[in-house]
Amino acid sequence: MLVNLKFSFWALTAFCIISVFLSILLLSFSYDDKITNSGIKNGVEKLSPYECGFEPFSSGSGVFDVHFYIVGILFIIFDLEIVFLYPWAVNLSILGISGFFSMLIFLFILTIGFVFE
Repeated sequence: MLVNLKFSFWALTAFCIISVFLSILLLSFSYDDKITNSGIKNGVEKLSPYECGFEPFSSGSGVFDVHFYIVGILFIIFDLEIVFLYPWAVNLSILGISGFFSMLIFLFILTIGFVFE
């Protein structure tokens, strides 16, 4: 058992070292000379019309309302929580009455979060 634990530790260590090295390597490849300290320089492609043929109305780095991000994050959270309903419905006969009431509590908390959103 100690041999497997030691092997797992060295495999994990090697994985961490390789992932850090690969991250640094990919970041160094993504460095572009067009980027300055003050931002990104405008080039011919950036100032050209989009595929639809319209000229750009404003800068592409506009400010978005935080509300859009919150709704997106909450959608992911609620979507993942709804996934828990399927295994519960399949195993309801095995879980019995305690499983039923624990899922009712889960759905109640989910409903409170949805109303709050």
